[in-house]
Amino acid sequence: MTPLTHPIRTRLSDPLASAPDLTGRRAVVTGGSSGLGVVTTRALIRRGATVVIGARDTARAQRARDHLIAELNLPAGRLIVAPLDLIDPHSIRDFAKAMGDAPLDLLVLNAGISSVPLRHDHAGIESQFATNHLGHFALTGHLLPFLVPGVDPRIVTVSSALYTGATLNLDDLSNRTSYSPGRAYSRSKLANVIFAVELQRRLSAQGSPVRSFAAHPGMARTPLHATYPSAATRVLTGAVARVIGRDPGPADIGVLTAALNQEATPALFWGPTGFKTAPDALGQPFAAVASDTATAAALWLKSEQLTGVGILS
Repeated sequence: MTPLTHPIRTRLSDPLASAPDLTGRRAVVTGGSSGLGVVTTRALIRRGATVVIGARDTARAQRARDHLIAELNLPAGRLIVAPLDLIDPHSIRDFAKAMGDAPLDLLVLNAGISSVPLRHDHAGIESQFATNHLGHFALTGHLLPFLVPGVDPRIVTVSSALYTGATLNLDDLSNRTSYSPGRAYSRSKLANVIFAVELQRRLSAQGSPVRSFAAHPGMARTPLHATYPSAATRVLTGAVARVIGRDPGPADIGVLTAALNQEATPALFWGPTGFKTAPDALGQPFAAVASDTATAAALWLKSEQLTGVGILS
């Protein structure tokens, strides 16, 4: 095991006070039609960015787009919806092609599914791993060349603090004999964190200007709570979220800090802390499992094999 060296735990008060003007910059937010994705998109638009929302449900994304355009009195071209189904390799390629060859400044890998019944992608991989990790891995590979010429180019992978309790068995990604929706979700979030950390290591080793961050929303009140297959779990999780969860706005502070704050470092896992309505951002060192280079190399190779997309290999 070869862990990375991390800086100390860092708390940033009012982390968006010094966020830059994003006029002229272009961003992609996956899953930008609800929850944290809408909050992220709104924040970027308000600072001047042009944002492309990648969404599986384009009708819902279009409604979110129309609402934001009316709310912020935007020119229509500042907010674009493009179809993106992260479990479908053809959809991922088509989305990347539709982006054209103009520089990209920010890629927020926000979309995800949570604790759904057992389903599989075209290759027989469990759907949460396929969507939350493999889909974003492939999308990053397609878009990375356009980030290199961007202004302060960043990739922000949205994960969960649940990753610390997850295990990653790369020899059983179908889960056909033993499937737990919650464990599968946590595994996909562990893969997200390992990917973000390893991507940053490889980018740095090659002298790339692109930086890779990982962030999380803590316990947030988002539509993901309505996706659990068990009604009892939906009720229990929803009740807990109402008591201790943050609304999407405050919960998104870690994501926005990773995307915009000039003091934020990729070596920390960024999330909210403090009051539910006005949190600071807290960067914490990654758990050892996230910075184990042997595990990262194995996940990277497996991801390239399953997606057919190579990244910095």
